[in-house]
Amino acid sequence: MLNHALVRRCVAACLLLLAGSAWAGDPCPALAQQQSDPQVATRIAAIACAENLRWKQPFIDSQGRLASASTYEAESSGLADGTSPWRRVAYYWQSSGLLRTVAQRPGALDCDDAAGDGSRAGLSCRGFVIDTPWSAAFISWVAERAGVPGFTSSASHFDYVRAARANPARSPYDFVDPRSARLATGDMICYVRSSRLYGMSGLAAMIDRGGAAGLPMHCDFVVGTDGGHAYTIGGNVQQAVTMRVLDINAEGQVWGLPQRGTDTTVCAPDQQAACSFNRQDWAVVLKLKSQDALAQIGPVTPPGYLPQQNSLPQPAPSCCVNCVLGSGVPRCPAPGTTSPTMTTPPTNSEPAAEPVQGSD
Repeated sequence: MLNHALVRRCVAACLLLLAGSAWAGDPCPALAQQQSDPQVATRIAAIACAENLRWKQPFIDSQGRLASASTYEAESSGLADGTSPWRRVAYYWQSSGLLRTVAQRPGALDCDDAAGDGSRAGLSCRGFVIDTPWSAAFISWVAERAGVPGFTSSASHFDYVRAARANPARSPYDFVDPRSARLATGDMICYVRSSRLYGMSGLAAMIDRGGAAGLPMHCDFVVGTDGGHAYTIGGNVQQAVTMRVLDINAEGQVWGLPQRGTDTTVCAPDQQAACSFNRQDWAVVLKLKSQDALAQIGPVTPPGYLPQQNSLPQPAPSCCVNCVLGSGVPRCPAPGTTSPTMTTPPTNSEPAAEPVQGSD
């Protein structure tokens, strides 16, 4: 006979396990409203999050599967605000100041009119966007917009990775082993995109002896952590601004990060264990320095052009000078008097002013 009490206990235990491993929630909807936050780390995350939301929240889950993607870099429309993905990428290039560094690439200079939403960028710019890796341009755009002091903007991730290793005093980042780093908002986690395996030790040794110029890499910003996951965002990840979910332990360290090995197994229908977009040569975490340490490098105040979504509401006025009849707000006292006077609504013999017609 089936023991119903035992079944109930088993079901409860399974639900508890599932609850413990559940995704606590996307941090981006709340973070995107904090682009002018005083903390550099929060601004980085907020700006990256706002772009992920603009791209309709594509993400790779903790199993390395592309779980959601609805718009891609080559398309003429499809972003959440109705703008063109490829024109938005052109804007990352133009606004970050990196377009001239890749001017030799076909179509690059046609993106020079990408200010604003990029609507003036020509069609050959579209070919440039499709053919040119833009993940480092995205990282640089976010860092510049967030006002990260001492950041080395570059069309190559390797340049700011090298800066953190070779000139740590002037870099806003510390060069840290991804196996021991405690991920936090504003950090970057990076891998090498090369047939050769580097890892932390190989990458550090290459930089120390002055080699590996132009080494292909990729970095994501860490935008948040919870009890079991870290959330990162990078550009040109499956042709979009995409979130990645990584498992972390109670100490905030990456847990079970799939490392690309020396085996030659490739992703295929009969080799699904190798099919993970998180299976990479993870080589370094760029650990964002504390706010105080960043202030020793340069200004940490929010740039003035950032949206001020977090400004506090202004208190209602206690009295008025240019008063609206019937508002109920007392008129401020005239100089030399102490008590305010009340405005009164119009009588039938006093026609009310017509409402002012606003414009959209």
